[in-house]
Parts: sequence; C-alpha cells; structure tokens
Amino acid sequence: MKEYFPWVRSAGRVLFLSPSILAALFLTSGVSQAQINPDNDQGQQPMGQVTSVSQFSDVQPTDWAFQALQSLVERYGCIAGYPNGTYRGNRALTRYEFAAGLNACLDRVNELIATATADLVTKEDLATLQRLQEEFSAELATLRGRVDALEARTAELEANQFSTTTKLKGEVAFTLAGATGDDTDAQIVFNNKVRLQLVSSFTGKDRLYTRLTSGNIGNSFATELGTNEGRFAHDGPSDNNIVIDRLHYAFPVGENLKVTAMASLGAHHFYADVFNPGLNTGGGATGALSRFAERNPIYRLGIARSTTGIGFSYKLGKMIKLEGGYLAKNGSNPEDKAGLFNGNYSAMGQVVFQPAKRLKFGLTYVNGYDPGDGTFAFGGTGTNFANGLLPGTQERRITSNSYGVQAQFDVSSKFSIRGWGSFTDVDFANGGDAEIWNYAVALVFPDLGTEGALGAIVAGAEPYAGSLDPRPAGFTNDTPFHIEAFYRYPINDNISITPGFIWLTSPNQNSDNDDAFIGAVRTTFTF
Repeated sequence: MKEYFPWVRSAGRVLFLSPSILAALFLTSGVSQAQINPDNDQGQQPMGQVTSVSQFSDVQPTDWAFQALQSLVERYGCIAGYPNGTYRGNRALTRYEFAAGLNACLDRVNELIATATADLVTKEDLATLQRLQEEFSAELATLRGRVDALEARTAELEANQFSTTTKLKGEVAFTLAGATGDDTDAQIVFNNKVRLQLVSSFTGKDRLYTRLTSGNIGNSFATELGTNEGRFAHDGPSDNNIVIDRLHYAFPVGENLKVTAMASLGAHHFYADVFNPGLNTGGGATGALSRFAERNPIYRLGIARSTTGIGFSYKLGKMIKLEGGYLAKNGSNPEDKAGLFNGNYSAMGQVVFQPAKRLKFGLTYVNGYDPGDGTFAFGGTGTNFANGLLPGTQERRITSNSYGVQAQFDVSSKFSIRGWGSFTDVDFANGGDAEIWNYAVALVFPDLGTEGALGAIVAGAEPYAGSLDPRPAGFTNDTPFHIEAFYRYPINDNISITPGFIWLTSPNQNSDNDDAFIGAVRTTFTF
C-alpha cells in the first residue's frame, strides 16, 4: 500500500501529500521566504538548482526527509537552496510561504507534463496539487501583488537614488538651555547644530566618512561658567560656518583586523571601544547631554579638528581585543613644533576583555607630548587646572602618561551599569609635575518607557588636578563633582526630545565657588 506522510491541516480539511511533493513544498517555500520577506534575517537569493542532495551542508543521510529530497533531485530536478549551501528545512512555514512553494511545485509539474514526462507524476499528485492551489489562491494573489509592489518600489529607488556607493545621513539639533549660579550671569539660549555625513563603500566592507558640520552652539556655557565642566556633547561649531570636521577611512585587513585612517578630527574613540554605547555618539545629539558623560576623557587626549592619525582594532580570540593608535594634533602642519612627530601627539594602547556576553572591561594607556604651545587638554572636559597646565606665561614642554580602566555590565536588555576611572601623571621639562584624576559611574536604561527611549544618570568627577607643582596662584584641589540626568524620548523614528540637567559642585575644583546648574531641552532630527 502506498504510504503518505505527513499531513497538512488547512481550513478544517486534511490534505495528504506524497513524500516527493512534500519535500518540494518545504524546500521551495524555504527559498520563497527569503525572496518575499526582505526584512528576514535569513533573506538571501537562492543558489539555484542543485544536482545532489549532498550539496546541502545541513542535510544528513540520517534525516527523516533525506530519501524524499534525494528522490526529488533525481526525478524532478526542482531543488534550490541558499548561497551558503544550506537547505534550512527545520524552519516553520507561514501560509504565504507554503503558497509560494506550492506555486513553484505546480510550475515544475506542468513543465514535466509538457515535456512528455508525465509518467513521473501520478493522478493522486495532480489532484492534491489542484486542491492545494484552490485552497491557497488568495495567498498566491497576495504574493503576486507584493512582488509587483516591490518591483515598482525598487525601480523608483534605482531611478532616484543618491549614489550606488554612498549614503547620506543627517542630524539636526535644536537646544534650549540655561545655566544658573551666583558666579554667572548666563542667559537662556536657543541654538542649533547640523551634521551631514556621507558614508561611502567601495568593497562593501570598507567605509569612507566625510562629514559637514555647522551650527551656532559654540562652547556651551564654558565662558560664562569659567570652566569646561558641563559642556554639551554636541557643542563646538559657531557662527553657522560650514566645515569638514571629519574625514576618515576605515577598512578591514583579513578577518580580525580593522584599520582607521583619520585625515581630519582624529580621535581615539573612533577606532577603540569606549564601553558606553548609546551615550557615546561621537559628539552627536542623540546620546549623553554632556561631553563628560559620553566617555572617559582619557580618549579625548590629543583630539582637535586638525588632528590626523591612524588606529587599529584586532580581535585576539573570542574574549580579547587589542586596540591602539597614534594621533598628531598638527600632523598636517609642516612648521616647527608640528607635523606628525615634532608636535603635540598622543599614542594609545588598550586591551579589552569580554569574558561574558554582558560583561567586559578594559585597560588603557595613553602617552602624550606637548611641545609647549598650551594645547594639552582633555578635549573640552575638566577644570582649567587640568587643561593647559601652563601657570602664568611660561612655556613648558609636557610629557604625560595616562592610565585608565573602564567596564560595562549589561544587567539586562533594559539596564546597564558602566564606569571608568583614569589617572594622568604629567612631567614638565624644566621641572615640576602634576597629577590629574577623573572617574564616573553611569546607570543606563535603554528602552525606558517605550522602545527607542534612553534614560541615564551619570555621576563622577571631571578631570581635575589633584596636585600641581609649581603651584599657581588660586590653585585648590577640591574635588569637583558632576551629576547628570537625561531622558531621550522618541517622538517617531526620526525625531526625539531630550530634557536633562547637569549639576556641578565646586566648579574649577574650588569649593568656594557656588554650585552651577545647567538645564536643557534638546530636539534632534535624524534622517
């Protein structure tokens, strides 16, 4: 007696299929899902007809459908798989996928009949296919409509696309902000920042970043408060002048090495892990409110718009990653005390350990040099005594060694704890030294309240000089604390609003200075 297995239940009826037809339906439906659902993570174009079932890496002779698949190859020649040589027969089917498989199988049967090979198809098979075709006629019609719509959209995109190799990304931020404190008369302001970034790829794996930036936000309230503490993450440009502030090329070398060449706005955080995803957006307006809350300021040593350099990231096994780079703040300037090797530079090395998927920590070392032009700084963060380190008017060459540690622990998908700390030892060429400290803890809440939202509380001390010799006038080493909270709420996929505040105690590391409070509401448009 002829065996039939298994069965398909549909609309209250049970339809029995022969092994060969069942295998055909499962196979073709697997391919069809990749074609009709472009958002599926397995969506790929089929590899085409195969001549042997052994070509599938995930089909074994012990599988229950092996003989049916083998027979299908030899008798019908109607098997197609995925480009990586897999069959994926253990995936669930939707009615749409089953309908697509049925249609492909029916087309193959009609072809066999037309070529006088009808003896390979039984009357029972034809009757079953006819009933299935009637049952899934609605799904087949819907699929045809979907394919037609996708083809029309694809044609429109191809006709109007910006470039075949380049994508345009944009970010516009409007910020309403104010600062209060007995030592400031800062006024409420409304300012903007605009970024247009061109991301080009020539191999599919490399990236050329060209970014235009404009705005009138300036240096936040740094002048009014008399310190770089509390500066916004997205500040910088002024007078709405347009500048090319980023020109980088990142490319892989083999499977484990990635190299980043930076011709403008070089910085260590562009190639290295800074253990603060979501808050660190590279000076963007979708992450943390302040520069300090973006990342450990140790990564900001040597950063400037004129900085050039190179960095790399190398995966050493599954748990360890090595990163390093060299930055020259005036690397494009041929004058004395400039260039790649005769001016201000910083060289970084970092080891990243990730013993578990949700836990990682890193050890960072940065060696820096300043020829005496007063450009030693932590990239717009910290007190005045921690930046420059040039008391009075006396020029002095500076050599610095910075040591940092940072960690990230994702407790769950909606709660993460991050932290960092760093110590910088500074030596002056004509005598004297300084010690600079900074540390912070961040509590981060992704998808807080709604998908795409982000809340965070960051508390710590921005870079401050714990000691400074020779001791300049007015120097104190009180610990200046930075406390920040913000909440980014997405209006839709392209618009978000971020209210937040920053509380600075002992500004400029002096407890005699009154606390400062900065409040802001940032609206960001992305496209």
